[in-house]
Amino acid sequence: MLASGHLSAAQDLLKKSELSLGKIDWIDEGQVVDIYFDGEIDTAKTALIPLMDAMDIAVQDESNRQKKLLISDMDSTMITVECIDELADYAGIKDEIAAVTERAMQGEMDFEEALRARVALLKGLNQEAIETCLKERVVMSKGAETLVKTMASRGAQCVLVSGGFNQFARSVAQTLGFHHFHANELKIDNGILSGEIDGEIVDAQTKQNILNAIIARNDWQKSQTLAVGDGANDIPMIEAAGLGVAYKAKPAAQKAADMHIVHGDLTALLSAQGISRKSWVN
Repeated sequence: MLASGHLSAAQDLLKKSELSLGKIDWIDEGQVVDIYFDGEIDTAKTALIPLMDAMDIAVQDESNRQKKLLISDMDSTMITVECIDELADYAGIKDEIAAVTERAMQGEMDFEEALRARVALLKGLNQEAIETCLKERVVMSKGAETLVKTMASRGAQCVLVSGGFNQFARSVAQTLGFHHFHANELKIDNGILSGEIDGEIVDAQTKQNILNAIIARNDWQKSQTLAVGDGANDIPMIEAAGLGVAYKAKPAAQKAADMHIVHGDLTALLSAQGISRKSWVN
């Protein structure tokens, strides 16, 4: 719920920045509201910074508001965990691997170098640990399924792109309703993880390339796309999308994004598109 006074506070901040206010539209009464204005988007974003500690705010152009593409990261975005960290727990080395994961997500390490180093530490783990991890540890993020299935029902293409692994992404994509998924393939020999990745690495550039290829193939505009992620590996994709969203993200990803979700769940991306709760697919 929007706290008493937040709407008027937002209007006052926009007025003080000499933006001309237009109509007010409730998307969901008492919860999500549109404030229309004439003026520069960057000016409005700066004006509303004082309210961002209290609520999630999207400042965007009215045109192409409902998106034709949702492209999303998986770990710590569509699901609540980092799969490689949880898999490492079954090998008894979670703390060691999680420390490297955190540095990579913060952008302090080269992603491919960090990924290969962590996967090497999993050498010798039985592949049954993957299925166990899927059943015991992998939890969908709140609002994820509603977001994906609602956008798909309205004709949007939904694509999962992950620096994690196909062995997890396949199941997550199917559960949530994504049309396609792209991730890395853990190499397995005779039921045992080899400590290697099979094929090309899906990294930050790959994610951006996939987004750009989909735009080109469909002859869409950048403004018709939405990308969401949480770490440094998602920044090029976030910056390349029409609406780039950082979801409960690391500081570097927050800085790159058009919208940062802190308070709500992933259904905030439906609200940002002007889609009310009565139209959600639950």
